[in-house]
Amino acid sequence: MGMKNREKGRQFLSRLLYAGAVLFVLLPAGCGYHFVGGGDTAYPAVRTVFVDVFANRTSEAYAENIFRTAFINRFVQDGRFKLAGSRGEADAVFHGTIKNLVTYPLAYQASNLSATNRLDIMMDISFEERPSGRILWSNSAFSWWGDYPVTTVGATEISRKNALIKLADDAAESAYCLLVSNF
Repeated sequence: MGMKNREKGRQFLSRLLYAGAVLFVLLPAGCGYHFVGGGDTAYPAVRTVFVDVFANRTSEAYAENIFRTAFINRFVQDGRFKLAGSRGEADAVFHGTIKNLVTYPLAYQASNLSATNRLDIMMDISFEERPSGRILWSNSAFSWWGDYPVTTVGATEISRKNALIKLADDAAESAYCLLVSNF
């Protein structure tokens, strides 16, 4: 009976090591993953992109600028597409509308005051082929979140502003990965 258990243990360990090796190889690929022979992008005809001014349907001042900047930075950072100086020069246009931005307590202190708040964002984002107006990719309910500590009034506002910038960067990263993988 002991031999069977040892053999099962070896098989389990072997499978576990194989799975770990597969994960080790695939995880670094991140959103840059693509099929061999499929080209560098899901949109081979798109070389230049214009990130349009975002619409802001929330009461958060300047949120449209923060999120547009994050998406511009993401396009530049990846380098797959060149940024166009205007909509007319672009092969594709990236559009964004901030539909909802909600802040709510996530964790409380012993005094029943908020210790950590969460920012939730919902956006309508799309990637449009400029000459034809055809939508290449879109997500009308894209959402993301970010947390920040609640401390003193002034420090909390700074934490919130920094959390909003980080939220924009993280949302841009996630949305961009979905866009280039065409999901």
